[in-house]
Amino acid sequence: MAIKWQDAVAEAQGVTGFTGEVVQRTVDGIGAALRLDHRAAFYTELGALADSGGFDAFLNHWWTQALADSAAGGEAREQAIDFADVAVSLYARAMGGPTSTQAEIEALVTGAEAC
Repeated sequence: MAIKWQDAVAEAQGVTGFTGEVVQRTVDGIGAALRLDHRAAFYTELGALADSGGFDAFLNHWWTQALADSAAGGEAREQAIDFADVAVSLYARAMGGPTSTQAEIEALVTGAEAC
């Protein structure tokens, strides 16, 4: 599984051109990269995880937040978020998980129906 994650990260870097620091997708790596105000919520949510089925989604969410928190400025933050979105999507596809089109994601965000 680690190889698939590293492959997804490398491909996402190539696709997005992201050159910022890549936070390790581990509890320690994410926890260290989060701003203090996010770190408490991260550890609270970690402690409340009931099963391992949600752990991957938990890591994906907080890894994206850690990348955003460790970015230096607004433009770098947007690039980090774009990179994280691509990496997580590529990883989900590699693992045979569900994937969504950009239109489906935007529809979920806006509450509209996807075209």
